[in-house]
Amino acid sequence: MRDATPQTIYLSDYQPFGFLVDEVALTFELDPHKTRVKSRIAFRPNPAAQTAEFFLHGEELKLISAQIDGKPVSPKVTERGLTCDVPDGPFIWEAEVEIDPKGNTALEGLYMSGGMYCTQCEAEGFRKITYSPDRPDVMSIFTVTVNGPHPVLLSNGNPVAQGQNHAEWHDPWPKPAYLFALVAGDLVAHSDRFTTMSGRDVDLNLYVRPGDEGKCAFGMEALKASMKWDEEVYGREYDLDIFNIVAVDDFNMGAMENKGLNIFNSAAVLASPETSTDDNFERIEAIIAHEYFHNWTGNRITCRDWFQLCLKEGLTVYRDSQFTSDMRSPAVKRISDVIDLRGRQFAEDQGPLAHPVRPESFQEINNFYTATVYEKGAEVIGMLKTLVGDDAYAKALDLYFERHDGDAATIEDWLKVFEDTTGRDLTQFKRWYAQAGTPRLSVTEAWDAGKGIFTLTFTQHTPPSAATPEPKPQVLPITVGLIGADGAEVAPSRVLEMTEAEQSFAFGGLDARPVASVLRGFSAPVVLDQDLSKEERLLLLAHDSDPFNRWEAGRTLARQSLLATITEDSAPDDEWLAALQAVLEDEALEPAYRALMLGLPSHADLASTLHDAGKTPDPAAIHQAVETTRDAMAERFAPLLSELYDRHKVGAPYQPNAAQSGKRALTNAALALLTRVQGPERAQAQYDQADNMTQQLSALAALLRAGHGDKALEDFEAKWRDDRLVMDKWFGLQVSQAAPEEAAEVARRLTEHADFNWKNPNRFRAVFGSLAMHHAGFHHESGKGYALLADWLIKLDPVNPQTTARMCSAFQTWRRYDMARQEMIETQLDRILASADLSRDTSEMLSRIRGA
Repeated sequence: MRDATPQTIYLSDYQPFGFLVDEVALTFELDPHKTRVKSRIAFRPNPAAQTAEFFLHGEELKLISAQIDGKPVSPKVTERGLTCDVPDGPFIWEAEVEIDPKGNTALEGLYMSGGMYCTQCEAEGFRKITYSPDRPDVMSIFTVTVNGPHPVLLSNGNPVAQGQNHAEWHDPWPKPAYLFALVAGDLVAHSDRFTTMSGRDVDLNLYVRPGDEGKCAFGMEALKASMKWDEEVYGREYDLDIFNIVAVDDFNMGAMENKGLNIFNSAAVLASPETSTDDNFERIEAIIAHEYFHNWTGNRITCRDWFQLCLKEGLTVYRDSQFTSDMRSPAVKRISDVIDLRGRQFAEDQGPLAHPVRPESFQEINNFYTATVYEKGAEVIGMLKTLVGDDAYAKALDLYFERHDGDAATIEDWLKVFEDTTGRDLTQFKRWYAQAGTPRLSVTEAWDAGKGIFTLTFTQHTPPSAATPEPKPQVLPITVGLIGADGAEVAPSRVLEMTEAEQSFAFGGLDARPVASVLRGFSAPVVLDQDLSKEERLLLLAHDSDPFNRWEAGRTLARQSLLATITEDSAPDDEWLAALQAVLEDEALEPAYRALMLGLPSHADLASTLHDAGKTPDPAAIHQAVETTRDAMAERFAPLLSELYDRHKVGAPYQPNAAQSGKRALTNAALALLTRVQGPERAQAQYDQADNMTQQLSALAALLRAGHGDKALEDFEAKWRDDRLVMDKWFGLQVSQAAPEEAAEVARRLTEHADFNWKNPNRFRAVFGSLAMHHAGFHHESGKGYALLADWLIKLDPVNPQTTARMCSAFQTWRRYDMARQEMIETQLDRILASADLSRDTSEMLSRIRGA
């Protein structure tokens, strides 16, 4: 029986644990259904604690025995943990429990994936392994002994002893229980070495299942590049003798940064040219970097409590974004990050799931691994760096690592190092962590021709929400440049620091009225309202020296054209298309950048824009407008697209580097449009000749959209049916490319496929994540998409609450649609909420969505 009344936990109620832990020793006797775990924990009273209640978390454990200082005790056990009378001074707690890894389908704690034992303890999975203070502010040194009939037995830290069916590991760096990890199974290692900046040699291993050895090389190179980059840019050196990564098929997240033993979803680490796309390679590179960077920003310095989750995640996302920018294209990376931020985090901020970067309360912490915590958290770090400058940022980070190494820190600790380094008062800046919602930034202009002064007046307003009913003005770094009528820059980029609800900034010494390029580099995560004329936006699209704002001008013109098509049945804007063609013809621009220029605002983006304008979005009308626009682009650009396709076709052996990836991005964007007007021949030829997954999958998508993909789809399945990660692509592509009226039926039919393993998060997301992202299909007027997803969420929740709860976010924007769709969604939400024994994870998510 699950909790009927979930407990709400509040940041304001934080109290230190009553005891400190000096050392933890764990012994595992592995068995699929009856694993025995013996724990020996050295406790002593915490002088900083206000209470000394001895409570150890524990869930789904069978207690065999318990001792204090060698004497048996009988603790009071509940479904959430145990309490016991303990001595006033230091003592040794010992316990033995039994757990069922094979029956653990929730994939948290110790579980099995294809015969392999593995763990996922963040956020609160360790309590499913043994009784312990499972909270991030209790840090200790761990020694782990693993016994079991498996060739590979791994845990955190350095190996102490290795023998047949036996291994002992010791981690000398104190860590909280959520960073504990264990892996055991029949695995093979792809090995290498790295020499740190101080000359220490580190053994590197990427462990995979037999047969996956050929997909490890890129991951290993990405790891070494990450280690080198962190030394060069942040001065952070790795601190153990060994670093292990393990690929796991069944994993709720992308990866986990456990100290010295990172556990990865197979999709986030395994790669080869034949089975992985360029996007896969870039994602893998970024995730490996992210988890490695956590060694300092997350492990050596962790978070005091889960309300501070953004402290480690926001900073580490910012660091991995810096890394990708350095490895690839800063402009393309920045634009891609903003597209993702607007698509995911802005929607979160504007709906019932809105919460501050540092929430004030939660019922289930798993529900707060959100775009707000991660992506908006990273944007806050970027704003802080912009405000203080590169040198001050570097000094503050050095002080942070020096002052808080080995600590469980808070946002206050983080901001204090910047205050102490720069002398700034960051009290107002802290609102970025405390307020929910996306600020709207409006700008008006004034031109004094006689004095040559151009004045920009900014007004900021954050819409109130349940999480933040009375938002206050925030600190906004607004990067601005000025462009002359001839396209030349008359004033270079300048950071304006806005602190008031309304504030003006003047630019003098000008000969003529300029065009303001505002919010360059997307210097703050806001919605910008700038009333520029079409001519001014065309000027920025043609000449802006800031690559983000140049792209933004094109994206805004595209959005305005699409909105006119939706609401007025207008033809796609000819001036925008002509300006876009000029950009595509510019060979001085990166191919990847031009590929982004060919993209259109998403269906969800257009729905949000219409809703903000007080209009009810019609998913079918949005879909039709996008298709009409793509057809117009294809007709107009066909000769140029053919030329670009031929010119940038990669003839050299495949490399997943930025140069080749950018060319493939442009040629595949061209192919998608050309197939609309030239038929399937070129796409079929690319599919037949492709020697890499990027080209093959892009061609297959083009064929499916053109209605000529059935044969290729069958061929693809026959070729890749034994590769689970490629088959995830096969499942997802069919749903994403389906016609709106067919999307739900395609998804339903795929659930009947012999290879649809709904208990595997990757496969479940391949089908239902694709359905949820298919705006016109999911929101089809029949309501079939809503009902199908609800059916499967009800089925999945008892098995895997985390994946279920995250998939519920597909319904978060339901209030923006017409009443018929709202009523259909409301029916499905109520049906899920009425399920017997609904998990805390899903209950909290749906209650927030439903109550909006």
